[in-house]
Amino acid sequence: MVTISNTHNDFIHDAVLDYYGKRLATCSSDKTIKIYAIDGENQQLVETLRGHNGPVWQVSWAHPKFGVILASASYDGRALIWREENGQWRNIAQYAVHTGSINSVQWAPQEYGALLLCASSDGNVSVVEFKDDGTPDSVCFPAHDIGVNSASWAPSTVSGSLVQTSLQSQSSEPRRFVSGGCDNKVNIWKFNVSTGKYDKEVSLEGHTDWVRDVAWSPSVLSKSYIASASQDKTVIIWTQEGDGPWQKTLLNKFEDVVWRVSWSLSGNVLAVSGGDNKVTLWKENLKGEWESAGTVDE
Repeated sequence: MVTISNTHNDFIHDAVLDYYGKRLATCSSDKTIKIYAIDGENQQLVETLRGHNGPVWQVSWAHPKFGVILASASYDGRALIWREENGQWRNIAQYAVHTGSINSVQWAPQEYGALLLCASSDGNVSVVEFKDDGTPDSVCFPAHDIGVNSASWAPSTVSGSLVQTSLQSQSSEPRRFVSGGCDNKVNIWKFNVSTGKYDKEVSLEGHTDWVRDVAWSPSVLSKSYIASASQDKTVIIWTQEGDGPWQKTLLNKFEDVVWRVSWSLSGNVLAVSGGDNKVTLWKENLKGEWESAGTVDE
């Protein structure tokens, strides 16, 4: 485990390792993003990225097939795209179609191409496709009443490679993602190739307050798993077998608001964090029941 010294001047909202685990990006209410080089248990601050005019809520690394690229989401209503070349970081694109805070950003599985998913307090979700020349092409549409707090891509069921082109991959299968909003709902969206738009497949209801975070498990086994965390102090696991209906399982009733849910890379362990300042781990047993897998020590 690597312990990172806090070089931010305010609350840290996100911390994400890159594909190879060699870089760590953190973001903060101090409006900056910090990049650390990771070598075993050692870490070194190598860059501070400045460009946002408000708290930075989330960061997301693109797949290395596209280069060393990081996206950041901010209260200022913008998503910024950063690239590192020859040890130098610079802002290469600015995405500003939303009229409210961008609360989450996530790059799509590399098989889908250079697609960035943004969720905003203006009630809209947008998907930005970055062309080969770097120009963005976006679709933006209403997703939840009041506001959208989080969105997460479904995994690709097609095995990809670093040399696979985005054109080949985008024709392989329909793209899907899940969103969670202030209307207490979890919505699932699917790309319609004929219209070029995202259609709502289903709206899942089970929470009694804002859905703060959603996470689609990266597992590509026979089942699909989505975890949703809510202001109502619960986490729900939504499960789908094949093309069947989504089934709801209450993971746990927590002592405080649940802010974030995050799956392991294998997709079989879920980490939950919230207002109680704890990070708990959960795993599905052979009977299909979810049980505690421990607590992450600070």
